Parts: sequence; structure tokens; C-alpha cells
Amino acid sequence: MDSSAADGGRLLPSRARSHLCVRCGERKAALKRPKTLEQICRECFYIVFEDEIHQTIIDNTLFKAGERVAIGASGGKDSTVLAYVLSELNRRHNYGLDLFLLSVDEGITGYRDDSLETVKRNEIQALDRGAALLKADKIVTGHNVDDIAETVLLNILRGDIARLSRCTFITTGEDGPIPRCKPFKYTYEKEIVIYAYFKKLDYFSTECIYSPNAYRGFAREFIKDLERMRPRAILDIVKSGENFRISTTTRMPEQGTCERCGYISSQKLCKACVLLDGLNRGLPKLGIGRTKVGVGADGQQRAKRSERNSSSLQGKHGSFDF
Repeated sequence: MDSSAADGGRLLPSRARSHLCVRCGERKAALKRPKTLEQICRECFYIVFEDEIHQTIIDNTLFKAGERVAIGASGGKDSTVLAYVLSELNRRHNYGLDLFLLSVDEGITGYRDDSLETVKRNEIQALDRGAALLKADKIVTGHNVDDIAETVLLNILRGDIARLSRCTFITTGEDGPIPRCKPFKYTYEKEIVIYAYFKKLDYFSTECIYSPNAYRGFAREFIKDLERMRPRAILDIVKSGENFRISTTTRMPEQGTCERCGYISSQKLCKACVLLDGLNRGLPKLGIGRTKVGVGADGQQRAKRSERNSSSLQGKHGSFDF
């Protein structure tokens, strides 16, 4: 005889109960939540997903009433869900924020131009450094817990103690002109995808053409392998990064400003200005490699040699990162 339990005045067999949402106990489970492996219904998933993000915002005091907040939008799933959820939470909990959407066109043919069409359908302005031009108080980005775990791992592999000490911060750039916040710091990428799917949000899903062979891609695959064995591993990596302590005797790089554009940089020229200089000189890989390359005549010659060597390696042995 099947065991049974009373629920809503009815007796349900154990098999039927196993398909009910573990939270409400009433509706049919629609998914197994990637973060906790709970079987929950769609409505309960919306609630816990949004409530966890709200709690992250409150616990870390990310916003103040009246602030102008620019949502960094690429048209992809993370930024699209971020814009939707922030708008909902702002209305529901009366944050008092003036939200607007901001996108940057990097000029990647077949990728960014297509994704901006999605951005425009979501009523987003494509402005370079628009946050400063539009006098934003904060910028929020869609970096999720998977992204942060990857960054922690990359900084460990590179021995980059400077970035390791701050890569898990939920807010960065507080000493600069515009702080940046990550409301999705503890939000799983898979749950963002599920939320976007259930809500039928319009987002761009094509992968960047430069992404597959990037060094970060190998860290991403490793993180996914860990997640398959133990979903909690992603959060554990981030928590480990939060608990790293840098010795007081360690010399940290000084934070300055770019001589050309005035934005925050640890070098004389920020990475954006170096890359733009390379594009203007017909040297698209200038500033990408590990070797420091100057922007003068000598630097230009070194960059050309670096590109020739890189092209040779790619042709003989596939693609390599430098």
C-alpha cells in the first residue's frame, strides 16, 4: 500500500508528492534548481530568484534612494535579466532609483552590431562611457557567480595578487568617478538562463567570435566540470576568494589615471587607449600580449614582430593565448 499524506484536504500517493514543489507543496515542480537541486515550481523559482538578489542588494547597501544607476547592457542574458529584475525590485521595494540602460559598441562585426539590435529592442542607448556623460552615480553589471569564480581561479593561476585581493568585491571603483556593482554576485548562470526562458525575455545568445580560444574559456570549462560534480563548488570558490588575505609586506601596484583619457589605470596609458592606439596604427594585437609594448616607433616594431610570431604559432599549432 502506497504511503500517503494529507495535503489540502486530499490524500496524495508518494509518487505524486515527489513531483510537487518542495516549497509550496501545491504546484507541480517545473525544474530542479541548479543552485540547491530543489525541485520547485515556476512561481516559487521567480520568488526565490528575485528575493536572493534583493537580499544581496540590501545586505551590501548597493544603492541609495535617488541615485542614477546605469545598467551595463550587452543584449545578452545576464544584462537583460539584470535590467528586468532591477526594474521589478525597484518598483516592488521602492528603491527610489533612476534606472537607465547603457551599451558600448566595440565594433565587433557580426557580434556586437547584431547584439545591439537586441539592445535597441529593449530600449537601450549605445553610448561609449555614457555613464559619465549621463552623470550616473553607479554602474551595475551582470557579472554572475560563475564569472567571479572564473576570475578567482584565473588570478590564482596567474599569480595576480593585486586583482585576487579585489576580484570578489561586490562594489569596485569607489575611489574613482563611478563605482561599479554586481547584484548577481551570488546568482548562478544557469538560473539566469532559466529565468530568462520562463519569462520569455528577448536577449542575444551568439558567442563572441574571440571567446572560444580565450584563456578564460579553459577556466570556465573547469568550473563547469566542478559544478557537475558538486553545484556548491562555484559558491565555495567565490567564498574562498573573499577570505584570501594579502600580506601587509606585499607591495601592491599603485592606482593612477591614464595620461590620455584620465580614467583609472595602473599604467601611464589605460588598456582601452593602448588598444585604440594599436587599431589606429594597424596593430590590432597591441596591448593584448603579455610582453609590455611601447607606443613609440620601437614599440611599433616590437608589436609587428610579436604579431608575426603569434601568427606563425597559430598557423602551425592551432590557436594559443599570449
